[in-house]
Amino acid sequence: MSDGLYQERILLHVSRTFALTIPQLPPGLRTAVTSAYLLCRIADTIEDEPALSAAETFAFLQRFTAVVCSREDAALLARELEQRLSDRTLPAERDLVRNMERVVRMTARLHEQQRAAIHRCIEVMCYGMHRFQSTASPRGLPLSSDLDSYCYYVAGVVGEMLTELFCGHSARIAQRRAALQELAVSFAQGLQMTNILKDLWEDRRRGACWLPQELFTRHGVDLAQLSPERYDARFHAGVRELIGVAHAHLRNALSYTLLIPAGEPGIRRFCLWAIGLAVLTLRNIARTPRFTAGSQVKVSRSTVALTRILTSLAVRNDRMLLRLFQGAATGLPLAAPSAVRGPARAAVRAAQTPDPAAQCSPLRLRSPLEGSSGRSDGSSPP
Repeated sequence: MSDGLYQERILLHVSRTFALTIPQLPPGLRTAVTSAYLLCRIADTIEDEPALSAAETFAFLQRFTAVVCSREDAALLARELEQRLSDRTLPAERDLVRNMERVVRMTARLHEQQRAAIHRCIEVMCYGMHRFQSTASPRGLPLSSDLDSYCYYVAGVVGEMLTELFCGHSARIAQRRAALQELAVSFAQGLQMTNILKDLWEDRRRGACWLPQELFTRHGVDLAQLSPERYDARFHAGVRELIGVAHAHLRNALSYTLLIPAGEPGIRRFCLWAIGLAVLTLRNIARTPRFTAGSQVKVSRSTVALTRILTSLAVRNDRMLLRLFQGAATGLPLAAPSAVRGPARAAVRAAQTPDPAAQCSPLRLRSPLEGSSGRSDGSSPP
């Protein structure tokens, strides 16, 4: 089996959403985004492995970054890592780790701009993700700005990477680079916040909470004392406030998508399907305040199919896409624009990358907000 065919097949087993959206992309982009997603998934597998201590996890993440940047042997790391994986790791994820070398080879075959974008994403993600995971607790994150920073490390950097890949694919898209970068991190944060809200009880059961205590303090709620068995209207009020913030980010995501020329329907579908499913998930969360598991607010398969059909029919029509978004978001709370743009800027400014001496490539991509005015906020992949 070729490396490319392996990537296509394993994608079907490790991601329901991206197995739908990535095939919509043009062929050259499809390969790069598939490789990037699978690398991010390997990083997630390392970070989530309960059999590893915090120090071991960080060491494996550093080695994985070195592998992606061609400074260490992929096959050696794959063998050592697979031996340490517990039964908590899904069989498909274990298979992906075992075949790490295939994904790394596919990434190495991409052109330089694509490789640089992916390398930077993996570097920043592995550094920042572990920074937060190593201190995760049921007490939540102290500040709302911490939530922004967490979302940047685990998702915003993916939005930045995708923007670079899109710009490298099309000269017309590249002409809109500044405007897209202005919205990329916000796009990803909308998707990530939706996942955080959907999975909040599953995260608590494994000892983590990504909600900001600062916000819930205003509602008189101590996150450390939460229980899915005890409904608290004050907690739901705080959740609705976060739904409003996620909704505002997803409006930025739609603005991002409409900047993609209508002549690139595959890229638009890639973005639109993710946005549509996120908005509908937020709606389920808002309508089900007593939910105790993500499965209770998950979008049904029939709704997924309908979303795909409607957005595909309207993919070139900006006015119709706006109407579809408004219809899906009916009844959702909405935060003020200032609640989503300023904090996301701060998150990107606060992002720390690894030691420059360890950088992957002489071609370094600048963060959209580094040393530049007029850049902004922020977006798993879209």
